[in-house]
Amino acid sequence: MTPELYVLTLAGLWQVVQFALAAIPANRELGPAKTMSPRDPQRMDKPLTEQMSLRTGRLFRALNNHFEALILFTIAVVTVSLSGSSGWFTTACAWVYLAARILYVPAYAYGWVPGRSIIFAVGLGATTLMLLAALF
Repeated sequence: MTPELYVLTLAGLWQVVQFALAAIPANRELGPAKTMSPRDPQRMDKPLTEQMSLRTGRLFRALNNHFEALILFTIAVVTVSLSGSSGWFTTACAWVYLAARILYVPAYAYGWVPGRSIIFAVGLGATTLMLLAALF
């Protein structure tokens, strides 16, 4: 396993932790009748994320943001690993990505402005550099 694949595995586990960080307060706030429902629009007053507290809604948005970022990071890791481009630089970029994604959660939850955007940009930049490293 390349170091980048190792970090990808940790990023996947971080996604599970993020899910718990969002789901536990959502269940406390809304109750299982709502959170386990089929969430049909005609049965709901408004989307669940709009019924949650500010912080819990932010945790769900951070979770969804990581799903989106994880797709691109996975492409970068697979490309680096399969092309034989793995090295100290791509490994460092992978760790920077993971650190940024971990810091992103409290940054989003507590509304750090412009910190959240800067942290996001660092993670995206690390992923982009990995993709570029695989090309050269």
